[in-house]
Amino acid sequence: MIKIKEAVIVEGKYDKMQLKKVCDALIITTDGFRIFRDKDKREFLKALAQRQGLIILTDSDRAGFVIRGHLKSFIPQEYIKNIYIPDIKGKEKRKDKPGKEGLLGVEGIDEEILCSLLKEVEAKTIHTNTDPITKADLYSLGLSGQKDSSKLRQALIKELSLPSRLSANSLLEILNSAYTKKEFFEFCESFED
Repeated sequence: MIKIKEAVIVEGKYDKMQLKKVCDALIITTDGFRIFRDKDKREFLKALAQRQGLIILTDSDRAGFVIRGHLKSFIPQEYIKNIYIPDIKGKEKRKDKPGKEGLLGVEGIDEEILCSLLKEVEAKTIHTNTDPITKADLYSLGLSGQKDSSKLRQALIKELSLPSRLSANSLLEILNSAYTKKEFFEFCESFED
């Protein structure tokens, strides 16, 4: 069981139940899109973020990204750690058929994968990168704004076990939370080999 000091934000009660199997943490649900109308919960999450930090763990489908984007619109980035579920095809056990996009959500992800993702993000400290990776860096590496950028970016996303629907801007945000500019350029050199 992994002890997490930050509060973990998930979409629904089944996600919370799955997460409770692998970690000891305060787990808060957004109740799906209800978070858009629940002013009290938004205020609670803002205060909680300042007090202990938040880990956002939403599904990697369109709805999960919309909810994650909404959370990030009112919670300052310096209080957030993000966990992204890799694209894994399948269906949750309690459902008759897969979701619209055919991807497993938090509730369907294997406990071992969840543990790995939690350990990885737990080790990171929330920090401000003093030499951030920029859009110009992505361009210079061919990951943005060039003929095969999308294809190269998707290969990088797959290598990092991130969801395929990430935009260049979202990828940039993730990279800056995980790497210094120097580390990222070194990773890209080894990735190309």
